[in-house]
Amino acid sequence: MSRVAKKPVIIPDNVKVKIHDSEIEVEGTKGRLSFKLNPKINVEIEDGRILVKRVDDSRYSRSMHGLTRTIIANMVHGVSNGFTKALEINGMGYKAQVKGNVLDLTLGYSHPIKFDIPDGIEIKVVKNQITVSGCDKQKVGEIAARIRRFRPPEPYKGKGIKYIGEEIIRKVGKVGATGGKTK
Repeated sequence: MSRVAKKPVIIPDNVKVKIHDSEIEVEGTKGRLSFKLNPKINVEIEDGRILVKRVDDSRYSRSMHGLTRTIIANMVHGVSNGFTKALEINGMGYKAQVKGNVLDLTLGYSHPIKFDIPDGIEIKVVKNQITVSGCDKQKVGEIAARIRRFRPPEPYKGKGIKYIGEEIIRKVGKVGATGGKTK
């Protein structure tokens, strides 16, 4: 049995969980999320905890068991605390600003990039840092990855958009006029 799925998901006081037919709905201070349950997985609420159990011992059921528990745990954490991804912009003249519901990026192209901020996601820009936050972990990660894709960091000078804490493996530039020969 999956060790991850054995652990119950503890429901905080400020979170409400409802199970309808084959869907679980989690509501908290940060928002509301729902997830369609697999028919091979049973979910029960007991004593302020969510228990995830599988119907049979097939390979598919075992694979869905831990995944479902992790998704539910992320939903509970997201609606109570939220998730955040931070990006850093490096490069001369590279900048970002939020104008209403649009993230405006200037990344060295001939035109500015306008990125529409989806519902449920909040983006803040302070100097050269972009912070993406929301209650859905998958959506926050996807939006951060999309923003990074506009100008990934290049290996020579490190210019571009990178995650905070991400290390860029640097390459050595050209050798010089001697062509690498020594005198």
